[in-house]
Amino acid sequence: MTSPLRVALLVVSDTAAKDPTTDASASVLGQVLADERSEKWELVETKIVADSVTQIQRQIMLWADVAAHSFNLILTTGGTGFAVSDNTPESVAAILHRQAPGLVHAMLAASLSVTPFAMMSRPVAGVRHKSVIVTLPGSPKGAKENLQAIIKTLPHACVQAAGANSRAIHAGGVKKLEADAGLSASTGQSSTKSHTHSHDHHHHHHGHNHGHSQGQGGHGHGSLVRHTKPGANSMSNDPSLGPSRRNRESPYPMLSVKEALSKIQENTPSSEVIVSRVDNNLPGHVLAEDVTARENVPAFRASIVDGYAVVVPKDGNMNGVFPVVSVSHASPGEVKPLKEGKIARITTGAPLPPGATSVIMVEDTILKTMTDDGKEEKEVEIMAENVKEGENIREVGSDIKAESLILSKGEQISAQGGEIGLLAAVGVAEVKAYRKPIVGVLSTGDEIVDHDRPGALQHGEVRDTNRITLISAAKEAGFSVLDLGIAADKPGTLETTLRDSLRRVDLVITTGGVSMGELDLLKPTIERSLGGTIHFGRVAMKPGKPTTFATVPIKQTESGTRTDKVIFSLPGNPASAIVTFHLFVLPALHQMSGVSPVGLTKLPVVLAHDFPLDKARVEYHRAIVAVGKDGVIRATSTGGQRSSRVGSLKGANALLRLPQGSEPLKKGSSVEALMMGGIRSEV
Repeated sequence: MTSPLRVALLVVSDTAAKDPTTDASASVLGQVLADERSEKWELVETKIVADSVTQIQRQIMLWADVAAHSFNLILTTGGTGFAVSDNTPESVAAILHRQAPGLVHAMLAASLSVTPFAMMSRPVAGVRHKSVIVTLPGSPKGAKENLQAIIKTLPHACVQAAGANSRAIHAGGVKKLEADAGLSASTGQSSTKSHTHSHDHHHHHHGHNHGHSQGQGGHGHGSLVRHTKPGANSMSNDPSLGPSRRNRESPYPMLSVKEALSKIQENTPSSEVIVSRVDNNLPGHVLAEDVTARENVPAFRASIVDGYAVVVPKDGNMNGVFPVVSVSHASPGEVKPLKEGKIARITTGAPLPPGATSVIMVEDTILKTMTDDGKEEKEVEIMAENVKEGENIREVGSDIKAESLILSKGEQISAQGGEIGLLAAVGVAEVKAYRKPIVGVLSTGDEIVDHDRPGALQHGEVRDTNRITLISAAKEAGFSVLDLGIAADKPGTLETTLRDSLRRVDLVITTGGVSMGELDLLKPTIERSLGGTIHFGRVAMKPGKPTTFATVPIKQTESGTRTDKVIFSLPGNPASAIVTFHLFVLPALHQMSGVSPVGLTKLPVVLAHDFPLDKARVEYHRAIVAVGKDGVIRATSTGGQRSSRVGSLKGANALLRLPQGSEPLKKGSSVEALMMGGIRSEV
């Protein structure tokens, strides 16, 4: 080995995350690495995170996936016990590309020789990309023993995982490998060190007290008989494994809707600023900076009535007959100066002649004579006293002054309002705005066929209602949408489709394949094949429990940098898909577009009848919200709310947030409605 193997250490502990001084494992493990020949290992980086699936996975994937880090070995310590908050094994197992049960067996065997309570630890080991990953207990003593049990073989594993020539490595046979590693075949331990123990073996995991009270540990546990290797029956999200090895229930913690929305807010990529032309493509965009007027509006003194421009005398008396010397229309052209005693006919919006100080309305005049050809006015009698300067005149900048603020950062340009006209009026041709993300919609499943395919359905086939529904919903919300078609339930096909789609769009919506069936491949494909992070995979709501939110790092072909792209994997049932689109996808799209506040508009409404409640989960009930002649806004159910019932979406313009409960919510009760459309009027 010409250079030491690079090691990263992740301490998983709620306690240490708040106070790093409480951690004792890091220094102990660093010493174990240092006790090996110094040229073997280099502990490059140590991080501390809380007992959080997201934080654990994010840090490990950063170390394993980014080539610049190039860590050969990633160790974690803590969170491997049975406490409610011990998430490390599940977090790591979900992102491994290959399992390493032999390392797990070696660690457990070593600890079991010390205390039978070692069986309370749940280690995981394997490979992600070119990094070997091993989880260790949280107690310094337990972590040290586990690492010492495998430390001699880890260089061999790391070199192979990094891509070394396996044939060349094994050329000298097993004896040479053992000799090079300093191992004896009989014990699996160092041939130069004795391994005696006097254990007080508390796997406390930095504050997670498991209440273990052991005496002295020995080596004579002859009563323990095991016919399979410990860890051999661990569950996995690897779709290539048989049914007995797959997860039998979701490994993802159940989040509340509030927690799920918080995850979306934390992990949705930030808005991208672009320069956008002021044209009919601008409505819907949010301004990324303040906009000021480039010029005055109006840019010249203009008449606000049809009438006659005059030069007001000092006494303000305009009674009399005056000659009409010129005509001023609301069009470009040279206008002659006007002198006192003479008047100029002027139309609304036309510029005042130089020298004019006021405008007399045509209603205050009488036509006296015409020109000889009868085409123009020659003399006009004005009947006005106490005329003041500035009457019926729109002064320069009286509507908008140059350099004044006309629109603020964060304002959304609407198609109904006057923002476009305002920008055009002051000569603004381009603005900085937040780019609206491009959405891709993909259906998954061998049973799914296009909704418009001719002919009758074969047994087991289902028409694709979700894709066209979600495409329509995303377009109605103002986003460009790419139809990604239907992907088959095959790991390779799904991976290729998703990888290609994520290069073309900013956010992918998929439906189906997120439950626990053997063909539900989306979650394992995102984690194992795409190297993505699943931020949540279950939500405590009805409908939509298996809704999944993930981000995937995608390399940009032009810049070569990696950018996070978003995947929302929605349930396959139509009602679940549209409810979770409005509840979760729309806020992410708004955040990426700079829209604030994000999500559907919330409105208190009165129930028009009794509503049954779900005993276990908060329900988002499809409803019709309308305002009555009495001014009261009422909500009526669309009927049966089964998640597969497409008819429950018909006519729905709102989702009612109904709390869980055993008794119906009575007519007249007030609840929160999330408005998917405009309020209607009761017939």
